Amino acid sequence: MKYQDYLKKTSDELKTELENLLKERFELKMKRGSGLNPKPHLFRVNKINIARIKTALNDGNKKK
Repeated sequence: MKYQDYLKKTSDELKTELENLLKERFELKMKRGSGLNPKPHLFRVNKINIARIKTALNDGNKKK
């Protein structure tokens, strides 16, 4: 998702999306640790989306 899309969401929606992405990151790490080889680009995509959400949450706090 793009940063502009995250800005349109409420903080509660962003927090639930952040929780989902953190769970997904954990699952990817567990798959890699157990010998399965998940798609490497998913780690980067997940990390960037987490950063976008955290930035959107932080910007929302500053605007208030």
